[in-house]
Order: sequence, then C-alpha cells, then structure tokens
Amino acid sequence: MEAQLRSDKFAISLSLACVVHCFFVPSFVILSSGIFATTIDNEFIHNLILFFAIPISLLALILGYKNHGQVLYFLIGLIGLMILCGAVFIGEPLYGETGERLFTLAGSIFLVFAHYKNHQICKEINCECHE
Repeated sequence: MEAQLRSDKFAISLSLACVVHCFFVPSFVILSSGIFATTIDNEFIHNLILFFAIPISLLALILGYKNHGQVLYFLIGLIGLMILCGAVFIGEPLYGETGERLFTLAGSIFLVFAHYKNHQICKEINCECHE
C-alpha cells in the first residue's frame, strides 16, 4: 500500500509539472530575452513528462482501485490521462497552442483530483500506507 501513496504523490507532481511547463515556460523564455529559446524543445519536454506520467499514474490508479475498489476515481484518472495524451499529440494541430494548454490543464486537473481522492480514501479507511 505504501507504493500507492508514493505513486499518487509522484503522479500529482508530474501532472502539476505539465501545467507549470505549459503556462510558465513561455514566460520564462520571454523574460530571458529568448536566450534559452533555442535550447528548450517544447515538444520534447511535453513528451518526456508524459513518458513518466503515464506509467506512474496508471500504477497509482490501479493500486488505488485494488486497495479501495473505487472505480469512479480510476475512470476519472484514465480520462485525465487520455486528455493529456490528446493535448500532446493532437492538441496543437487541431486547436492551436491555446487549445493544447487548455487540454493540458483539464487533463491535469482530472488526474490530480483522482490521485488526491485515492489518497483521501486511503486515509478514511485507515490504510497503513499514508503518513
């Protein structure tokens, strides 16, 4: 059960990293006068975060479902992952940069909510996996 706690917290961190990357990296590039613009590959960072977020989130969601039997939060988390994948792979071509950001934000909110609720359920039933 301790693996669920750690994976939920790490998955929340990765979801928030997606949001921070989408909304604050462009500001950072502007504020740095574009010095770092040539060294930061936006799509690579998106893909890298997603590469780690998918397996960690799936692990946390599956463990949460196994430990607590709440299918609703498992499904909400899966929807969040699908939205994040859609934002990275088809968001910008179909909806532009603003659409990609909005989908990233929505997917991250779904994921953070699902992982947070898994953690709260664990605390409610006094699992030994929480701090």
